[in-house]
Amino acid sequence: MGVEGCTKCIKYLLFFFNFIFWLAGGVVLGVALWLRHDSKITSLLELELNGAHAPTSFYICVHILIAVGAVMMVVGFLGCYGAIQESQCLLGTFFVCLVILFACEVAVGIWGYMHRESVSKDMKGFYDSVYDQALTENIADPNKKTAVGQVLKVFHETLQCCGKDTMTSVFSVITSKVGFQDVCSDKYIGVDCHNKIDELFSDKIYLVGIAALVVAIIMIFEMILSMVLCCGIRNSPVY
Repeated sequence: MGVEGCTKCIKYLLFFFNFIFWLAGGVVLGVALWLRHDSKITSLLELELNGAHAPTSFYICVHILIAVGAVMMVVGFLGCYGAIQESQCLLGTFFVCLVILFACEVAVGIWGYMHRESVSKDMKGFYDSVYDQALTENIADPNKKTAVGQVLKVFHETLQCCGKDTMTSVFSVITSKVGFQDVCSDKYIGVDCHNKIDELFSDKIYLVGIAALVVAIIMIFEMILSMVLCCGIRNSPVY
């Protein structure tokens, strides 16, 4: 007993898309966990100075991705099982889950697009405040190894840069070499941290955006196929 003809093709096509969807959920979950534990990002976002923490808006996006990836794997399995069993109840549940997941993804996507520059901007603002404070304290007392100087050094060693821009990069390297401070290596002269921060977070944001777009396209196809299959099962003479 089961569906025949074109409906049977749709059944296996839906199973195939759901299998891809399940794999995509695993990929999203894996990428999110990689971003969450990326050594450079972790080193920067766990910095703290006088009670002020580095901005964590990037981690908010990553935690949402972890949840989405896990839900996608569960929903993908539900869709595969519902398609093979030709269960209207499971397919209906699968469709509702897809609609909710798709709506959440669109909402998060819109929020992420509107705030796509804020992660880099907030991190650069945090870096600038640390840089200005460290420069003032170290030049005033070169022998004093302040906490702010150590935080700034973590920035420079993690991103392999020095200074806000090219001018401050050269200045910081020179003052480090003559002993006024110890936060920059001459290997990073002319490499400003603003560009490095943009590269680090912007590349990751675009990676997340591409993954979300691919998943959204798969979900649209799955919603259409699940409804067609559900209607085909209902109208099938063998049921």
